[in-house]
Order: sequence, then C-alpha cells, then structure tokens
Amino acid sequence: MAKPLNVGIIGYGFMGRTHANAYRRAPNFFDLPREPVLKVACGLEEDEVQAYARTWGFESAVTDWRAVIDNPDIDIVDICVPNNVHAEIAIAAAEAGKMIVCEKPLALNADQARTMVEAVEKAGVANLVSFNYRRVPAVTLAKHLIDEGKLGRIFHYRANFLQDWTISADVPQGGMATWRLDVKAAGSGVTGDLLAHCIDTALWHNGRITAVNAMTETFIKQRKHAETGKVEEVGIDDACTFFCRFENGSLGNFESTRYARGHKALYTFEINGEHASIFWDLHDTQWLSYFDHRDEGKERGWRKIHVTDHGDHPYMDHYWVPGLTIGYGETFVNQVADFLAAVEKGETCSPTFREALETQKVCDAVLASAKDGTWVEVPEE
Repeated sequence: MAKPLNVGIIGYGFMGRTHANAYRRAPNFFDLPREPVLKVACGLEEDEVQAYARTWGFESAVTDWRAVIDNPDIDIVDICVPNNVHAEIAIAAAEAGKMIVCEKPLALNADQARTMVEAVEKAGVANLVSFNYRRVPAVTLAKHLIDEGKLGRIFHYRANFLQDWTISADVPQGGMATWRLDVKAAGSGVTGDLLAHCIDTALWHNGRITAVNAMTETFIKQRKHAETGKVEEVGIDDACTFFCRFENGSLGNFESTRYARGHKALYTFEINGEHASIFWDLHDTQWLSYFDHRDEGKERGWRKIHVTDHGDHPYMDHYWVPGLTIGYGETFVNQVADFLAAVEKGETCSPTFREALETQKVCDAVLASAKDGTWVEVPEE
C-alpha cells in the first residue's frame, strides 16, 4: 500500500474543486507512488469551507491559511486563491519545507514571481504551477510531434482564448466571485487570466518569446465593487491582442477577450511549419487536426486525429478502452499523477515556478507594450 501524502488546499472556489477532485481520482487511474490524502481545507468563510470539506472528503477545515503551513502533517500546500496572495502563501510554504502546487498565473508580476522562484529553489522544495492544458492528451501529442520534427522549422504560432461573461456593465468587480475583475486581486485581466494559458503552451511548444507588440482595451471603465457597493475605476484589461517574435525565428499572434459574445471558453492554437501544421480547439478537446504536405497528392489534406488510443496517445492507457474520451477534470488528474511521479523520482515537474516566471515576463511585456504603444523585449534571466 502506498504511503500517504497529506494535502492542504487553500481556496474552495472553482479551482479548489478541480484540485480536490484530482487528488481524489488520481489513485483510481494511476499507480501512484504516494497516496494523496485530503487533510485540510482552508477558506475565508467558515460555513462554506466546512461544506467544501464535507463534499470532497477533507479530514478538517480551517479559515487561516497559516494553520495549513504550520501543520506538521501537511506535505503539499495547494494554492487556489486570488493572485495577490500567491506569493505570501508560497514563500511561507517553501520556508516551512512544504511541496507546493500553485494556480496560474504564478504572481501579480515578474518581480513578485522571482521572489517565489528564489524561495522554492533556496528551500529545495518540489513546485508546480497549474497550467492544466498541457495535460490535455491532444496538446501533449502536439508537443511530441513538434519534438519529433514532424513539422520541421516553425514559421507561425497563433492562439486565442475568448469568453463573454463580463459584457454587462452590471457585473461587479471585486469580492469572492468576481475578484478577476479587480486589478488589486488579479494584477491584470485577460492577459494574466486567459492569455497566460496560451503563452505557457506556446513557450512549451515553440520556445522562448523575445519581443512583443500589444494593444489592450477596457470597454467598461467603471464598475461597482461587489463588497463596498462603491463605483470604482476598472484597472484590468477586458481584451488584449499581441504580436510576438520567438527565439527560433517564428512569428506569433495572440488574442484574448471577455467580450466575444457566444464564447464561454474558446481556446485554440495553430502551428505552421515547413512540413506540417497542427490545430487544436478546446471545444473539440479529443481531436488534433494535422496537415502534412509530404502526403501524396490526392491523399493530402487536413485530417483529424482522435486522441483516445490507449496504446499510442498520451495518458490514455490510464483510462478507458480506445475511442472513449476524457474531459477537463482529467487534465488535473494527469497533473497530480505527473507531479507525484516526479516527486518520487526526485525530479522536477513542468511547469515549475521558474518556468512560470517566463510566462509572467511575457505578460508583463505585453502590458508594458500596450501602455507605451511600442515593441517591448522580454528580458532573459
């Protein structure tokens, strides 16, 4: 029987639920070296965190995150709270010698992210940032095809992430439900919330971004604050578009908005190489579209690979028989399995805090470019 690994999750909202579900389900599908145990749930509201703890099977619940850090039985601190408190919690967890899983984006900005990187590397603790779309089997397969040279030299990388939930001026900012619209809690709008996913995947697939040229827009300039009722200026970006250059010479085009009526979570990317192209759509998660120019004449054309074969496709040998699908929740299950396997081997699990710092630097450069209307270089560490 695997030795238990005690988990404390800080935050019980949408992300807290996805992470709790992953820890519970991972042992059902993966032969894990350690058995994750939901030891402590933490959240601000007593009644709500107790209900969350009961629903997901935690042994106890607390309302002060420091109680999780100070608990000697906790092995992993999992951070699922607004971005403005990531750093304080993660640094305290590192100093206490805890392993850390942190939701994205890593921090409010690159300078803050660097302090977090320094803390985990000084402490020598295992760390992971939850960019879960890396763990979609089709997205992982795209990485494999690129690394195998199937596409050849890469020319273009384009991605978008579109939503529509903030179009109404009646949507407030701030508070527990809409903190993503409050610049003090979120740091930025769609850049850090949505484009961070696209940027992380692009860096993983295509290497370092060296320079960006961006524009942003805040369509509704003032919103009522959910907690105070006071009408305040909106400091986050509602929409962002940027061009970029990659270190390998390819060009990038990224777009994100919360004002695309009809789209709840449209995330797509397309990569064009000298031999082949790849396209993926979150709404069609199980499929990877692929075009190879080297195919013979009348057989040449776009094809859709159903990424559900349990023998050849990433992660699928852990689930059902070939042809049957997995969903959004399983990306977090795959993430837990990868992290625990790496911990057992004494290896890092991507993306680490240091890798997530690269995404943060691109986000900072995008916002700086949009403010100044100029190309901005992304600094090397």
